[in-house]
Amino acid sequence: MYSNGNNQIRRSGYKIMLKLIGQVKPMLPIMIGAVILGSLGFLCAIFITITSIGMLGTIISEKLGLNLGSGMFFHLSTVEYRIVVIAIIVMAILRGILHYAEQYCNHYIAFKLLAVLRHKVFHALRKLAPAKLEGRDKGDLISIITADTELLEVFYAHTISPILIAITTCSIMMLFMFSISGWLTLVGFCGYVFVGAIIPLYFGGKGGNTGLSYRNKFGDLNSKVLDSMRGLDEIIQYDFGVQRRNEMIAGSEAINKLRKRLSVLEGYQQSVTNISIWAFFGIATGMLIYLNQLGKISEGEILIGASSIISSFGPVIVLSSLSNNLNQTLASGERLLQLLEEEPVVKDVTGQDEIGFEGLNVENIDFSYENEKIISDFSMKLTKGSITALHGPSGSGKSTLLKLIMRFWDVDHGQITISDQNVKNINTNNLRSMQSYVTQETILFKDTIANNISLGNNHFSIEDIKRAAKAASIDEFIMSLKDGYDTQVGELGDTLSGGERQRIGIARAFLYERPLILLDEPTSNLDALNEAIILKALKEKGGESTIILVSHRKSTTSIADHIIKMKSKRKS
Repeated sequence: MYSNGNNQIRRSGYKIMLKLIGQVKPMLPIMIGAVILGSLGFLCAIFITITSIGMLGTIISEKLGLNLGSGMFFHLSTVEYRIVVIAIIVMAILRGILHYAEQYCNHYIAFKLLAVLRHKVFHALRKLAPAKLEGRDKGDLISIITADTELLEVFYAHTISPILIAITTCSIMMLFMFSISGWLTLVGFCGYVFVGAIIPLYFGGKGGNTGLSYRNKFGDLNSKVLDSMRGLDEIIQYDFGVQRRNEMIAGSEAINKLRKRLSVLEGYQQSVTNISIWAFFGIATGMLIYLNQLGKISEGEILIGASSIISSFGPVIVLSSLSNNLNQTLASGERLLQLLEEEPVVKDVTGQDEIGFEGLNVENIDFSYENEKIISDFSMKLTKGSITALHGPSGSGKSTLLKLIMRFWDVDHGQITISDQNVKNINTNNLRSMQSYVTQETILFKDTIANNISLGNNHFSIEDIKRAAKAASIDEFIMSLKDGYDTQVGELGDTLSGGERQRIGIARAFLYERPLILLDEPTSNLDALNEAIILKALKEKGGESTIILVSHRKSTTSIADHIIKMKSKRKS
């Protein structure tokens, strides 16, 4: 087992393969069909060679007046050549049809499983969010979802069934060789194991960590490119373009070096594989000649035995070449499995009785990010329908407190209760249905303004959306746009100003009308006029919803029924 470092595999390639193979169970019948089709296809290819050499050997021996013995695979002196030629043509046609059918089955399995794995990845991200995903490189996560998952197509379409096909085909060929000589079977077995197992395992072990380093650096470069695109204005403004470009060039060069190292290993492996095949062919041929001299086999059996072993390495050559891409495939599998197996900081709660919101109580809570104390022995009590403002210096835990109320994290000590129920014991969906959370940076999706306000919920009519937008003082601006509420906001809402994005976030909270509204600096990007309109709307909401308001502005906190000052626990 490898250590779990950034550039090292934490488990063996064998264990990774077993984990990935476990995903195939629902489509096992199709996999079995692919193995049967692939094995028959290879047997057709092998016996085309054996039959052709047997026929040519018989023709030459007849012309020269030689007797190859009674052990020939085909007694062509008594069989029409025409029938043999037709048989070769039929096997050639079948080889193409069977290979196509096998590949169709394999790719059907692969693409079905990729869809399943993507679903599992998104489910895992949902389970890990937000605690485990805060601070994670988004570019690296995108790389896992896209490139790493896509690379597993190689494993499911070109790895599992070739292994089983090689085992099946080689087993049949060893039975055929046994009809000639047990010693030939032994040589064939040793050749298959050496070329199909020992060589790929050796070179796979040599390049395993290099493959994982390649995938990790590929993810890092994705993150850097994504950050550069998002921060393009700042890069241009502060003349940071050359340095940023050099960083990406350095990342690309590091990836190229790793890729070159993998290519060198691939070249070595191909050379060793080819040399080994011819070496086993030479050993088999020499042994067959020796057995002929002892009178144990005929000259014809030398010909058939030698052609059978050299033509039957096709399936194991496929296995040997697998490790060329298998290093990266297993590295992608490891990264994917690590994500799927990662335990969330906070687990969802289900199976409890549903409750309504009757008030919030924070009792003597402590919370730390790793070893850094953020909140210590903090308490507050909120009655239903009240407005409470949290005030204090940066780093005092105001935003963190809102996330603890949302149960993005669990407190270290103390408890947070809603309607006298600890939030740890409230069904997660029930808890979310009572809360609206407006963050400092409103996230918008590449969609229309209407869908960004409603978050695509068809339950709300356009009239509901407009009513919420008016309360958030954004309706007039939206209607001034050419497409109104159907206006596309661009990626991350980059076509809108910070204040416009913030008001859309507030409109969301107003639209959903949850009994508990958490607002983190809701007016930080607004001018005085729009702030006054928003505060008026919040004041009116105060009787319907309980509001917690985080703000540095005194004008914002002026609408609060209670102001709670928080002190920073962080070391300066």
